[in-house]
Amino acid sequence: MATDKIRIKDIARLSGVSVGTVDRVLHDRPNVSKAAREKVEKALKEMDYRPNMYASALAYNKSYNFYCIIPKHESEAYWEEIEEGAMNACERRRDFHVNVKMMYYKRFNTETFKQVTEQCLKENPDGVIIVPSTLDATRKFTDELHDRDIPFILLDSYMPDLKPLSFYGQDSFCSGYFAGRMLMLIASKEKEIMLMKQMKNGNVASKQQENRETGFRHYMRDHFPHITICEVNLPLDEGRDKYDKILETFFKEHPQVHHCITFNSKAHIVGGFLQRSNRRNVQIMGYDMVTKNAECLKQGSISFLIAQHAFMQGFSCVATLFDAIVLKKEVTPVNYMPIEILTKENIDFYRRTQL
Repeated sequence: MATDKIRIKDIARLSGVSVGTVDRVLHDRPNVSKAAREKVEKALKEMDYRPNMYASALAYNKSYNFYCIIPKHESEAYWEEIEEGAMNACERRRDFHVNVKMMYYKRFNTETFKQVTEQCLKENPDGVIIVPSTLDATRKFTDELHDRDIPFILLDSYMPDLKPLSFYGQDSFCSGYFAGRMLMLIASKEKEIMLMKQMKNGNVASKQQENRETGFRHYMRDHFPHITICEVNLPLDEGRDKYDKILETFFKEHPQVHHCITFNSKAHIVGGFLQRSNRRNVQIMGYDMVTKNAECLKQGSISFLIAQHAFMQGFSCVATLFDAIVLKKEVTPVNYMPIEILTKENIDFYRRTQL
C-alpha cells in the first residue's frame, strides 16, 4: 500500500489498538504502553509506512530559531556570501517558520566569542551554526550545547573532537596541497616564493589557514625542497601605507621573488601594491572571491584564486539543521566543499546567489 494512502485507522486495525494510540506513537507522545507501542511499530513495518515529515512539520506549526555565529567582517568579505546563503535557505523554508539570526564576534578575541555564545544560550536556540574561535573557547560553548541537546554545525574550521552534528568547509590540508601544485605549474623554475601571512600575537586567523599552509608546505617539501619559502607578515588592522612599506622592503630584499601565495582572503593587499608600484613580474595565488580580490584578478595583479563556495556553505548549514531538527532526517556528518580555481576568464560565471 502506498504510504500516502495509509490511514491511521488502517494502522490501528492491523495493530489491534485504538486510533488515539496510533496517533501517540506516530508523534512520539507519552502514555503508550510498551506492548501497544510494539504492536503499532510492527504494523508500521509490515505496511512499510514512511511518514510525510513535510506535512507533519507544517501541521505542527512550530517556529524554529537557528543562530549563526561568525566573525565580524567587511561588507564585501567572504562571510557576506555565507550570510546570503543562510538567509536564502531560510527564505525557502519560510512556510515552516524557520528563522536565522546572525551573531558576530571579533577574531582573536575570545572574550567577544564568550559574550556572543552566552547570549546565544540565553535565547535558547533550536540549532546553531558556529565558525569556531580557539578550540578551548569553542569547546566550552559546544559542551553546553551538548548538555542541552541543541544540535550544532561547524563551519569553515573542522574540530572533530567537538562532535558536531555536521561540518561544512574545504578539506583545508588538501586545499593547501592543491594550491601548491597549481602554483608550481608556473613557478617550478623559481628559487624563492613569497608566503604572505596576516598574524596577531603570532597566530593566523583560523585553524583552516594553518592547515592550508601545512598542506602547501608538505607539497613543497615533497616535490620542490630546493625552493625557499620567504614569509612576510602584514599585521592585521593596519592601513595601506604600512603594508606598502613592508612590501616595498620585502621586494627590495628579495628581487628574485616572482610568485606569491597567501592562504587568507587578503591577496588584494599585495595585488593592489603591485598595481600601484607597476610591478608586472609577480604572480599571486590567493583565496576567496571577495570583491577586491576579483578586481585584482580581472586586472591581472592576481593570477589565481581558490574558491570555497561560501554561498553554498551558508545555505547548506541551514538546510542541514532543518533536515535534522524539523524533518528528523539523518544528515551527512562531514561535507567538504569543492576546491576550485578561478582566473579572470571564469570568475564572472562563478558566484552563485541561488541553489
